Amino acid sequence: MITKYRPQATFAHPFTDLVSGVFGKDISQFFGHDDLAMVSPRVNITETPEKFVVSLRVPGFAKDELKISTDKDTLTVKGEKTTSTNTEQERFLRREFHASAFSRSFHLPDSVSPDAISAEHVNGVLHVSIPKSEPAKPVSREITIG
Repeated sequence: MITKYRPQATFAHPFTDLVSGVFGKDISQFFGHDDLAMVSPRVNITETPEKFVVSLRVPGFAKDELKISTDKDTLTVKGEKTTSTNTEQERFLRREFHASAFSRSFHLPDSVSPDAISAEHVNGVLHVSIPKSEPAKPVSREITIG
């Protein structure tokens, strides 16, 4: 079974929670940003007899802005996107288009083949296919008594 990997929380989370409690909103909203960029992509994980499929909704991210890697028993999907800066004559009244990044990690079971993982990006959804490996079959042989 594939499970979510939860690393230790950073120090910024308690500070953000404190500011949100005092001021009633995230500190980034004081600077004209909403907390839309802080949302991790939603994930569906399905299993068939042959494979697991991890599907992430990543609208607005192109294939070259997404990176998938494995390290030991952890699958990590990262995305990083930046937008161009405005010119001197533009002034934003509301800015929701800006740099955004995410990272999602999943624990891989021993029953998968990490070397055979493939991915496909279709209509804003990243599908990561993780084939299951064949279970080790016991080797039977006849042993002669000497």
